[in-house]
Amino acid sequence: MTSTKRRYSLTWTDPDGAAQASAGRYNKRSATQRRRALEAAGCTRVEVVVVEPGELPEPAL
Repeated sequence: MTSTKRRYSLTWTDPDGAAQASAGRYNKRSATQRRRALEAAGCTRVEVVVVEPGELPEPAL
C-alpha cells in the first residue's frame, strides 16, 4: 500500500489585478490559512490547488 501526501498551492488575483501563483507547497491546513490571509488582504479569485512534485500552478486569469 502506497501512502502519498497531497501538497497544495494557491492562485489568486492581487487587488491591482495582477495574476499570481504561489511557488510554495502547503499542507491542507496551511493552504487554508494562507487563502484566508490573501482574501483579508483584498485579493480575489483565491483558489487552493493540488500540485504534483515539481509542478508549479498557473496564475489565475
